[in-house]
Amino acid sequence: MPDEKETPRSGSSKEEVALELMKFVATTAGVGRTATGAGFGGKMTKGPDEQVDALLALYERCRTVVEK
Repeated sequence: MPDEKETPRSGSSKEEVALELMKFVATTAGVGRTATGAGFGGKMTKGPDEQVDALLALYERCRTVVEK
């Protein structure tokens, strides 16, 4: 029996795949995080509007990749 993680869900659309990819990349890269590590904060934290814009841009990039 194949592992459920490797088996695509029936009816999953390209948008859903792109959304899952965006979630993975955002979590791994720390996109949308507001807190910095102890003493490590090279950049200023982005405001909520900038974070949303970054996530939307990331989603569009993921959709482009999935469409290929």
